[in-house]
Amino acid sequence: MNLIDRAKSLLLQPRDTWSAIEAEAADVAGLYTRYLMVLAAIPAVCGFIGMSLIGMGAFGVSIRVPVVAGLVNMVVSYVLSLVGVFVLALIVDALAPTFGGQKSSIQALKLAVYASTAALLGGVFTLLPSLAMLGLLAALYSVYLIYTGLPVLMRNPPEKTLAYTAVVLVAAIVMGLVMGAVGSLFMPGGSALLGSGAPAVSVRTPGGTLGIDTAGLEAAGKKMEEAARQMEQAGKSQDPAAMAAATGQAAAAAAGMLGGGQAIAAHSLKAALPEQLGDMARMGFDVQDGAALGLPTSQASAHYSNGRKEARLEITDMGGLGQVAVLAMGMGQGEKEDQDSAEKTWQEGGRTLHQSYQKDGSRAEFRAVLKNGIVVAIDADQMDIRAVRGLMSQVNLAALEGLPRKGKS
Repeated sequence: MNLIDRAKSLLLQPRDTWSAIEAEAADVAGLYTRYLMVLAAIPAVCGFIGMSLIGMGAFGVSIRVPVVAGLVNMVVSYVLSLVGVFVLALIVDALAPTFGGQKSSIQALKLAVYASTAALLGGVFTLLPSLAMLGLLAALYSVYLIYTGLPVLMRNPPEKTLAYTAVVLVAAIVMGLVMGAVGSLFMPGGSALLGSGAPAVSVRTPGGTLGIDTAGLEAAGKKMEEAARQMEQAGKSQDPAAMAAATGQAAAAAAGMLGGGQAIAAHSLKAALPEQLGDMARMGFDVQDGAALGLPTSQASAHYSNGRKEARLEITDMGGLGQVAVLAMGMGQGEKEDQDSAEKTWQEGGRTLHQSYQKDGSRAEFRAVLKNGIVVAIDADQMDIRAVRGLMSQVNLAALEGLPRKGKS
């Protein structure tokens, strides 16, 4: 059974599916490379887009994690999720005799891997903070999957399943807190439905539909399988550099499953940074490329000032993943306003636009997600929104939309 069919059957017919899983021959490598490593990419990649491209904000306060830090967090969270599932399997196996079950490391791993399906698919909701509650509901359904799977795979008496599930859940929460603390060391201070009978996963939202084709998943799985072999070899040789390289390859394959292609060359983005922005001179620039991590990302930013006013222009490309940003921003259309600030997201000419500002003119931000997924953002101090939008008009957005994706600098 392929990944798509297995996920659908687990979500819609868990009890029957667990019986089929119990009888299947499996090994650690197969469970990881053909299933878990693909699904685990969803919360990692979507979380990066939500934190670093879309950002979190309301009424004058906008927070976005810097792209490089976001990339590091994406890789770290991806690896930790793979480790977390393995640790959960160890917990399930160790507790089995306590609740009248039978110890079996491979059956416990099957349970941990497949029960995580709902939570991992729910990771798509990290694209927007306002959808976080839906991700929590998806995670709760994974608890139900554990409950239905324990008596089948670990063969514990049905009457002890509730207590078994509760203890596993508490252990998983503690493990999650520990891994969250580890992950934080690397950081600075609609509905998801599986299309019935279709050769793809479809995420249907008010802003559109994102499709993930089976062929792409299989290709990503093969790349991840090769990265897993390299990680295993690096682990045996205790070579940190080789381990980092293999992890980067796995993350790149994870990005590929959501349509990630080559990013536009970073030097091309740099060329779009004007020397002058309004009456402010360019004081410096920063060009970054995700190639070092094996990720399809490039960014160019610049700082402008005239001594009284300050502005920052940032241009980011996520390769094919930019289309996910287009979808996510489209989902957030609307406006808010109070006596001090205002915020609005809308679509115009095939682009998604977002503005937020303080009414006293102390701060303003204008952001455009272009047709090809490039994100252009300007934020400024001591400037009103009309002036910031005027600054955006000096950036050649049409030229950015026409840039070819031929690789990275």
